[in-house]
Amino acid sequence: MADFDLSQALDGTNEITSIRCETCYYDMKDGQKEMFRLEEGLDLVVSHNPKTLQRVAHLVLAVNRFKKPLNPSSWDVSSNELCRTIMDALVEERIVETIVNSTSQEKRFHRTTTTKECTLSDTSQKALICSLQGSQLQAITLKGGHCDRRVCFKVSAYIPNFKNKDEDLIVALSIKNHSLHMACSMVGDTAVLTLEECKEDSMGNITNDGNLDRFLFHKRASDFSLTMFESVQCPGWFISTSSEDENQPVEMCKLNTAFRLTRFKVNKK
Repeated sequence: MADFDLSQALDGTNEITSIRCETCYYDMKDGQKEMFRLEEGLDLVVSHNPKTLQRVAHLVLAVNRFKKPLNPSSWDVSSNELCRTIMDALVEERIVETIVNSTSQEKRFHRTTTTKECTLSDTSQKALICSLQGSQLQAITLKGGHCDRRVCFKVSAYIPNFKNKDEDLIVALSIKNHSLHMACSMVGDTAVLTLEECKEDSMGNITNDGNLDRFLFHKRASDFSLTMFESVQCPGWFISTSSEDENQPVEMCKLNTAFRLTRFKVNKK
């Protein structure tokens, strides 16, 4: 190979300056191999395959990262000592990298024994009720004698396995005496709020890779003792009501969206 000595890659240095192979493949067809006898029991095979050359470069880099320099005079080719040494280093590095990446991606939420019951009303004094079909939440101004239509929510608190930088409470909101939970998921480029049935025993421990984090919300304190609920699965999307119309569904919206109210008064039961 022109201008490239393999011993330069194994001399213990951590840099590979410049490898020029402009002429080594000009007279070789794709897939063609050429073998060079370096010494007894050790051959060098050169093939016209760019992917193979890339793997060789990776191998040279791995050898240079060894804590203990290799001594070519001590290689026992017949026992494949060199191959075992290289593979041990590469396999160990891959395992460590996989574990670190897996740990950094997985998020867990453990449900505590703390639960509270409450009703919610927006800053226009509209109460949250459940539609007659029981599949949608609506915001409506209740007149006298109809206060019993307010939905009573059961709020369950969760503890994450990672540092919560905002130190806000993470909760799940379900309708009391029902298996219906508020859930938020992305549909296209919009977050959609729904009521979904979910068994309580499956809500004890939640992971982000199981899609159950759609039931979780950040309970964020706002001004004047008001509260906002931001979706855990869809960051930046908040539970909201319409600021103008009555009997409109409760939906998700971005913060400070026109004609949407995202702050609620939590009325403890």
